[in-house]
Amino acid sequence: MKTRFIFNPHSGKNRRNPNLVPAIRTFIADQSLDATIVSTEAPGHATELARAAVAEGCSRVVAVGGDGTMNEVAQALIGTSAALGLIPCGSGNGLALHLNIPTEPQRALRLLADEHRRVAVIDTGSANGHSFCNAMGLGFDAEISRRFNRLDRRGLLAYARAGFAAFASHQPERCVVVGHLLRRPVNAFIVAVANSDQYGNRAFIAPRARIDDGLLDLVVIGPVNVFSAIPLVARLFLGTLDQSRHVLRSSGVRFVIERAAAGLIHTDGETHATGASIEVIVRPHSLRIIVPGNSRARKEGLEANQPSFPGSENRPEPTLAATLGQPGGLPP
Repeated sequence: MKTRFIFNPHSGKNRRNPNLVPAIRTFIADQSLDATIVSTEAPGHATELARAAVAEGCSRVVAVGGDGTMNEVAQALIGTSAALGLIPCGSGNGLALHLNIPTEPQRALRLLADEHRRVAVIDTGSANGHSFCNAMGLGFDAEISRRFNRLDRRGLLAYARAGFAAFASHQPERCVVVGHLLRRPVNAFIVAVANSDQYGNRAFIAPRARIDDGLLDLVVIGPVNVFSAIPLVARLFLGTLDQSRHVLRSSGVRFVIERAAAGLIHTDGETHATGASIEVIVRPHSLRIIVPGNSRARKEGLEANQPSFPGSENRPEPTLAATLGQPGGLPP
């Protein structure tokens, strides 16, 4: 089984862990793997390296880095028979946490040789052509991502500091969210479309969302102030965010978010400038990924070189179920 490890030397933990690459080399030798390690040199390079790995016949491509590295590698593997492996080394590690993949690098490395491991097939999403595995969003969380990505030091504390700084100046954005049987004007603090249940660090933006159900979850948080923000943050980590009257949640296979002007979005924490209208679609069962035997991902992958990735063109669109704490939509 030909394997390629793609190592991002600039990911948060990797910069402070000079022993990780030697540990991977030792693992390759101990397991007698047909494997090589390559390093990224710039943003976007991981996607190029992953595409080259697939072209060279690698059946496993392992991302060694944070959510940005995971996203870049996954982009090249979507719709192929190659399976994504994760050695999470970032600040959030949302996909790994959702799938019960160990977030300690040595344990994640051992998973690749675990006899109980399996290959699951998960959904991915696309927002104006930008792929994501966990979530995309605009508004406050896109602004936090922009600030956070400029920091030299990462981690939950740094993220919280970036959040406090952004909160002081951020204003809700008037937009319209559109889906099947849904067209809702909202004054939104955050508009997120989630594939998994969390951003990372066990911050549950879409509690109980599944990554292999063929659906995306729209989450809109209305205007908040200092007093309402505190219980919302608590709900975010308790997994009860969607029970707040300030939150709208719906599920579907496609959403359009219409705002007044072009601006930023984020996909898996990476920011992009994009237009005023944002189309978000699900690509059901489009990515194979190595998970532990106890992972919540249900759908099993096929053997290598026998991909089965049904498209969404003929998939019936389900009725959206909006959940609000009170009728009539978000508070103005």
